Amino acid sequence: MAMDFSRRKFLERLGLGTAAGTAFPLLKNMAEGAALALPHRTLGRTGASVSILAFGCGSRFLMYEDEEKALAALNRALDLGITYLDTAYAYGDGKSETRVGKLMATRRKEVFLATKIPDRKHDDFLRRLEGSLKRLQVDQVDLVHIHSLRLEDDLAKLEAPDGALKGLLEARERKLTRFIGMTSHTDGEVMARAIERHDLDCVQMALNGSRNGKFEEAALPAANRKNLGVIAMKVTGQEFLLGEGPGKSDVPSLLRYSLSLPVTTAVIGMPRVEFIEHNTEVARSFSPLSEAEKENLRRSLAPSREPLEHKLSGHLDGPASAPEILWV
Repeated sequence: MAMDFSRRKFLERLGLGTAAGTAFPLLKNMAEGAALALPHRTLGRTGASVSILAFGCGSRFLMYEDEEKALAALNRALDLGITYLDTAYAYGDGKSETRVGKLMATRRKEVFLATKIPDRKHDDFLRRLEGSLKRLQVDQVDLVHIHSLRLEDDLAKLEAPDGALKGLLEARERKLTRFIGMTSHTDGEVMARAIERHDLDCVQMALNGSRNGKFEEAALPAANRKNLGVIAMKVTGQEFLLGEGPGKSDVPSLLRYSLSLPVTTAVIGMPRVEFIEHNTEVARSFSPLSEAEKENLRRSLAPSREPLEHKLSGHLDGPASAPEILWV
């Protein structure tokens, strides 16, 4: 696949204008708007105020192969008003956390810092979290999640007497983290049961216009009933929802959809600085979709719901072959 990724082509593919007359004023507006803060929302019962756009430090962040460029991109995201950083041990076996940690010495007070731990046993969970704190160069994170809840048998492992849920609660009690949560992109009904049974502060779940996994129908109402902070992820379905034709859409529409739900923030991986610039502009000028607009997008994305559920079942965040492919 040939990669023609000129600035004009980039804008055309995102639907931001098909001629220089419409594209370049947008770039000017983006530059002028850089000094403006992004909209904030309160992260549920935590009371924390965070930007509605969060920087995903997963596989797409690791696509900045040169560490200096990665740190420059992260700094740019913070400069543009993003305050929520989403990392995890599983992102490069600690590589992402190590990178984020290099900024914490100078910018810790500017960010809400969240990480995720994959272990299912109490002792393993706490041991891994202690390693994460060292890599992040902090004594305490703002939020730690149990990473990627799957099906009912997985929830049973977490709930066992020696399971990770006990470690999660202990981490908050020991002040290794201010708040605790759980993430999932597999099954919204299982996630709803976890929310109902346990004393969580936040949840992070797949929330996009395809409604994969029944998160919007089952888990989101459960979280809202308990006033949990809700972080939307898989906004583009690992780019599966991007493109033209049935079951596809563009980044602005998908981001607006997720942010039109009763959530606090939306996590997106942005493996090019151009993407950071673009997404912060979309977030800065955000206006919610009407109910009719949301329903129209759901209908247009319906062909992608089942294949996306299959794609994300048991999914671990992995690399894409090239940044350009993510946004065509």
